[in-house]
Amino acid sequence: MRRLHGSFSPLDGVSMAWPWGLPFVGILLSIAVGPLLFPKVWHAHYGKIVLAWAALTIAPLAIFQGGAVALATVLQVMLSDYVSFMLLLFALYTVAGGILIGGSIRTSPWTNVGIVALGTVMASFVGTTGASLILVRPLIRANEGRRHNVHVVIFFILLAGNIGGALTPLGDPPLFVGFLHGVDFLWPAQNLWLQTVIVSMLVLAIFVIVDLWLFRYETAQAQPLSEPLRLRGLINFVLFGAIIAAILGSATWKPGIAFHVHTVNVELQNVLRDGALVLIAIMSLLLTRDEHRGANGFTWEPIREVAILFAGIFVAIAPVMAMLQAGSAGAFAFLLRAVTAHDGTPHEAAYFWLTGLLSAFLDNTPTYVVFFELAGGDPKALMGPLGAGTLASISMGAVYMGALTYIGKAPNLIVRSIAQERGIEMPNFFAYMLWAGLVLIPLFALLTLLPISPLLNLR
Repeated sequence: MRRLHGSFSPLDGVSMAWPWGLPFVGILLSIAVGPLLFPKVWHAHYGKIVLAWAALTIAPLAIFQGGAVALATVLQVMLSDYVSFMLLLFALYTVAGGILIGGSIRTSPWTNVGIVALGTVMASFVGTTGASLILVRPLIRANEGRRHNVHVVIFFILLAGNIGGALTPLGDPPLFVGFLHGVDFLWPAQNLWLQTVIVSMLVLAIFVIVDLWLFRYETAQAQPLSEPLRLRGLINFVLFGAIIAAILGSATWKPGIAFHVHTVNVELQNVLRDGALVLIAIMSLLLTRDEHRGANGFTWEPIREVAILFAGIFVAIAPVMAMLQAGSAGAFAFLLRAVTAHDGTPHEAAYFWLTGLLSAFLDNTPTYVVFFELAGGDPKALMGPLGAGTLASISMGAVYMGALTYIGKAPNLIVRSIAQERGIEMPNFFAYMLWAGLVLIPLFALLTLLPISPLLNLR
């Protein structure tokens, strides 16, 4: 049995070869080129396309490893990973959609940088998903009518949807999994704050330059009558607190009770947490006025799209993760050998880049777990003087580089979908990846080379 996202996978990654990863490559290429080459077909049938790739993962498992292994794999992925992942996103999406920031929002680069900076700070406290969903609609409203507004959403994804979540386990799922594995709650804030401030400030500076430049070409528009900003749906902030309490409660309360579903053990605290998330979402729907969601342009399509796409991704990724977790005996041993220097010491730059680049295309939470275990899996050692640089590298790679593609983080897809619903022509998969890479890759290279402190010196 192999560990997968804190659970046991029935797949033996040692015996699997690289062709088992082809359905996962296929689903990624479909998400990348489908909207670009055949947009009408993709938008009408993306669920069927994703289902086909998932079937091409499950069917060979049933044929070559047996129906029991295929069933166990699907149940493991769904019950241990996907359901909890989607219920958390569903609760955050529903609660955030009930918060209305009303009043007039002046169209200007400084308004934009203020909203993006606020989202970056909020991300570590209400999560990247929460910060994105609360602020993306006011940001879009502030830029309605501009000829050039795509870049505003892209930079918002980079900062509020990704980089800003690096300081607490509440900010980003990989850090939360690290917390479950024994990393102190305050460790990311104490050890990653300087790196996060440096990267965030540099990205914000680039955003200001780009937005000021493009704003020069905008046609002057009449500003709306001044109306003070008002927060409505305040009960949803209380419900955000309830979400955080449910998550922390499931992490700290371990009654030792589990339900056996076929080959999967479902622990009581996780069942209660997921049930609480559903209840919180229902309470938000009941306690929030419909006009608040209407004013936000709230619909279920963005979360529906994410649920369908990630269902296929979670199934297709299972063989890939099993091969990665096989370590030096697996098909991807060449990647894992790269994180160890010739003298046997951790190669921290390799940990940063490999964790990050894989997180951009795989789910960043299991990727974090793979490299966490590869580095020894002992939280006390990794938080100590000899291991802190390695843990920092893994943490930064998993959080920061999820911004490099739409599929690197769920908030990326949700924000893109909301923006498209509001009439913004977001770039396709490759164009977004080019945007993000041009902005972030040079900064990550700089971060690799900076000798400011032992944690920043990842060479």
